[in-house]
Amino acid sequence: MTDDDVAGVLDAMGARLAAARERRGGTLTDVSRATGISLSTLSRVENGRRKPNLELLLRLAKAYDVPLDELAGTAPAAAGEPHRPPPRQPSSDKAVLPLTRYVGGLHAHKHILPATDDRPSRPRRTSHEGHEWLCVLSGRLWLALGQHDLVLTAGEVAEFDTRTPHGVANAGSGVPVEYLVVFGPQGERLRPRVTVNSGPLGDA
Repeated sequence: MTDDDVAGVLDAMGARLAAARERRGGTLTDVSRATGISLSTLSRVENGRRKPNLELLLRLAKAYDVPLDELAGTAPAAAGEPHRPPPRQPSSDKAVLPLTRYVGGLHAHKHILPATDDRPSRPRRTSHEGHEWLCVLSGRLWLALGQHDLVLTAGEVAEFDTRTPHGVANAGSGVPVEYLVVFGPQGERLRPRVTVNSGPLGDA
C-alpha cells in the first residue's frame, strides 16, 4: 500500500465510521457512552477533522461488530476475484462512497440506500455541528428534518444546518435511492458565483 493509498483510507474513514454507526441505529452520544470515547472526539473523527488512531478504531470496530479491515475498506477480495475499491456494501446496508480525499473543508460523498418493499418507519434523526447540501440523483428520499417530513425526488436539493435533527430513508418502493451530500463540518457552505438560465454569459 502506497502513502497515497494510506492517506485515502484515512481520509475516507470518517464517512465509513458514520455509515457503520448509522447502520447500528446509534447516535454519537450512544457510541460515546458505550466506548468511553468523548463525544467531541467522535464528532471530529466522523467529520474528517481528526484521524483515528488504532485504539480508537479497535473500540469502534468492537462496538459496531465490524472487522477492522472492513471498517477501513481494506478487506481483501476473495481468491480469484479482482479488488474493486470501494466495495459495495451488502444490499441491506447503505453504501457511502467518499468523493473527496483531503482533510478539512467541504467533503462530498455519494450515498446509496438499498431498494426495499417494506413501508419505512420515520427515519431516526441525529444532530451535530456542520452544514449539509443534499441532492437526490435517483429514487425518492424521505428527509425528516426537525418536525418536517419531506420527500425529495431526482434533481431536488435540500440545504440545512446539521444542528437541526435530521435523518433519511428510502421513501420509494422496490428501487434504490442515490444522492449526493456535500458536508461542511465547521459550517462551510457552497458559494454560488453565477446562475445562468439561458443564453451566453456576457461580459460584465
